[in-house]
Amino acid sequence: MHYRIAKGVFDILPQDPDPQGNWRETHLWHFFEKTMREVALAFGYEEIRTPIFETTDLFTRSIGSSSDIVTKEMYTFRDKGNRSLTLRPEGTAPVLRSFIEKSLHNQGKVHKFFYSLPMFRYERQQAGRYRQHHQFGVEAIGIGSPFQDVECIHLLWTLYQRLGLQNLTLHIHSLGNEETRKAFRHALKIYLRPHVNSLSAESQLRYETNPLRILDSKDAKDQKILEEAPKILDFLGEDAKDHFNTVCALLNDLKIPYLINPKLVRGLDYYNQTVFEITASELGAQNSLGGGGRYDGLIQQLGGPDLPAFGFGAGIERILITMLGQNVPFPKRRAPTLFLIPLGEDAAPFSFTLGSHLRTEGISVEIDLSGKKLKNAMKAASQKNAAFVAVIGDDEKKSGKFQLKNMQTGTVETVSSDELANVLQTYP
Repeated sequence: MHYRIAKGVFDILPQDPDPQGNWRETHLWHFFEKTMREVALAFGYEEIRTPIFETTDLFTRSIGSSSDIVTKEMYTFRDKGNRSLTLRPEGTAPVLRSFIEKSLHNQGKVHKFFYSLPMFRYERQQAGRYRQHHQFGVEAIGIGSPFQDVECIHLLWTLYQRLGLQNLTLHIHSLGNEETRKAFRHALKIYLRPHVNSLSAESQLRYETNPLRILDSKDAKDQKILEEAPKILDFLGEDAKDHFNTVCALLNDLKIPYLINPKLVRGLDYYNQTVFEITASELGAQNSLGGGGRYDGLIQQLGGPDLPAFGFGAGIERILITMLGQNVPFPKRRAPTLFLIPLGEDAAPFSFTLGSHLRTEGISVEIDLSGKKLKNAMKAASQKNAAFVAVIGDDEKKSGKFQLKNMQTGTVETVSSDELANVLQTYP
């Protein structure tokens, strides 16, 4: 029987044979993860890893029972104890569950976490959108200041700069507090009431359950109707206005360009005050590279202390696809420093011992144990981009001296087994 991968997921390979799938190659992910960790640590964030599944009510309570994630996209199942469990669809709720359960608020006022984990959502596969996708995110708990908002935005912007991404647009908006959203929701429904039958089917459902989500509808007819709709910024109280104005001023100080987008509401119900999103044109309609916002009140809602918090999530697949679309240079795939070719069965044990010793010295060594002809073995060394090749035969075994060929320059030098490690360790 021939098995095939499930729909909506993918393998990450050392080298993907599909020309369109080179973003699924391991060394690209290593480069992203290394850069991501360096940036997060530089901003004072520490790594957290949560389980792949949680109790279902954690997500229905935090994300919102009317959100698309809860109503359409969650992978939910019952275990052998008849408990309802859900594969993690987003990163914030599990981090907060851990924070509350471990009483981390007793260990200090401010806590800053980052994670890089797989998420699971049942949705239609398209560019950069998969049923198992990977997300880099941060959660900053304990500071309600707009400085914290901008620190998180700056962290993600800095990561994209370090990765070499260009032509990005930062969208920002403020959702105010619950009173602001209640008043705006009422005004928006009054405005939309004469147009309800002209809205898309999805927006007609949202009109009753969550009218703010109509603002980010991708339907062209919906967007036309919304052109004259009221704007939530006009409903902000003085404190919310001051908070948002400070966010804008700090972004100006950091010389981070932004666009105030009155239709930006984000897809999760727990956001308030500042929300943001960073987009890139290479992804088409699904053009978001990451975003998030403030979620004051959510920790208390989940049974913890009343602490302010801000966070974001960024899809790693979308980031890599965009980098390749913009021809961002990646480091080359790791290649062996030395490729050993034993000639004959007697040379194989000697080559294996020699190569194993060099590996313990921190030198990357490949040993051709396939028994190929010399011509084919040299071709394999070239395909591996090995820096040096040494052919081991009876003479080399007896004398302990090798002809070391530099595969880039073609030059050959004779080295002894005692010198070999020192010679190879000086190679960059």
